Amino acid sequence: MLELKNIQTRYGKIQALKGISMHADPGEIICLIGANGAGKSTVLMTICGITPASRGDIFFKGKNVTHMAPEKIVSLGISQVPEGRRIFPYLTVMENLDMGTFLRKDTKQIKKDLDYVFHLFPILAQRRHQPGGTLSGGEQQMLAISRAIMSRPELLLLDEPSLGLAPMITRQIFDIIRKINQENRTTIVLAAQNANLALKLADRGYVMETGTITLTDTGKHLLANEAVKTAYLGI
Repeated sequence: MLELKNIQTRYGKIQALKGISMHADPGEIICLIGANGAGKSTVLMTICGITPASRGDIFFKGKNVTHMAPEKIVSLGISQVPEGRRIFPYLTVMENLDMGTFLRKDTKQIKKDLDYVFHLFPILAQRRHQPGGTLSGGEQQMLAISRAIMSRPELLLLDEPSLGLAPMITRQIFDIIRKINQENRTTIVLAAQNANLALKLADRGYVMETGTITLTDTGKHLLANEAVKTAYLGI
């Protein structure tokens, strides 16, 4: 479904990605792990066109999307939940969810998808008329994920979904991510510093260091890898 070939991305004179090649097959959960500054977020921002690649190619379902505008990429079926949630704080929960449907015209399916996100996150149904900025951190993360789901993506990009959340809420969010993947066969690429939970969730993982991929394997094998244990799992 997704393939990156030798992707290089720059921020001015700084080369953030130094030749990234990776792929995600339909229905997979892929995780990117690594320290702050490794390039995980840049990979996701490059896929969705916000930070364009300076070299290399990105293919989505066989179509080259490397130089497409972000809104066109969204219309093809890719949606991102950015780091820090980036909800609209002065809009209500319902208005935030409506923003996720901006490019859609299928009114009946939109209603079904709204029912689905309220099934996933019942608290959002209770808070539907509240401004997004009044929600707790965990509820805002639920809203950010739900807004992305409302665009009906085939590929969902999740950037640090557990950042700043209590352990109990983090586990709940990761359980929901698995549920979205299993119930909808949504392909997921997840960037996370919580390597333990991410690798337990993922079919495959990529370890990143300073803009490069240094290791790739199944999530299970990476969990058992001694170097990964030492560097990212604190074991």
